[in-house]
Amino acid sequence: MKYLSLLIILLISNNSMAINNVIDSILVNKTEKKMYLLSDGQKVREFDVVFGGNPIGHKQQQGDEKTPEGKYILDYKNADSSFYKSIHISYPNEDDIFNAKIKGVNPGGLIMIHGQKNGLDKLSWLYQRVNWTKGCIAVTNIEMDEIWAAVEVGIPIEILP
Repeated sequence: MKYLSLLIILLISNNSMAINNVIDSILVNKTEKKMYLLSDGQKVREFDVVFGGNPIGHKQQQGDEKTPEGKYILDYKNADSSFYKSIHISYPNEDDIFNAKIKGVNPGGLIMIHGQKNGLDKLSWLYQRVNWTKGCIAVTNIEMDEIWAAVEVGIPIEILP
């Protein structure tokens, strides 16, 4: 019983770690399917994530179901989203707009970190096993609550291939 109590305390401590530190950036690694909350360059918390249905490569245009790669800013939070809470990523940036213009395509937008589709959160155990978004980064609703509390608007996010 003593060991079980200690294990519970350790789990609670690890899960609340991000909230107790100042998160100053986010790193996403698409190959690893991981998102890291960082404080002074140190990984404070990590999450398993899923991406757009066509995850390999950088987002080029609306509808390609790719998640962008590069450096962006988290520029607003939306508590009234079609998904359980969302935090907007500043895609497209100037380079994305320029490259789309050269190709004669719409770069798309509304790329978010978000929870599950409203009403479908009970299926997150299934959805979080496949890339299902239109290009966003998805986590479970419980994880989204933690990220929402830990992250301020204006911090940078870097998305690696």
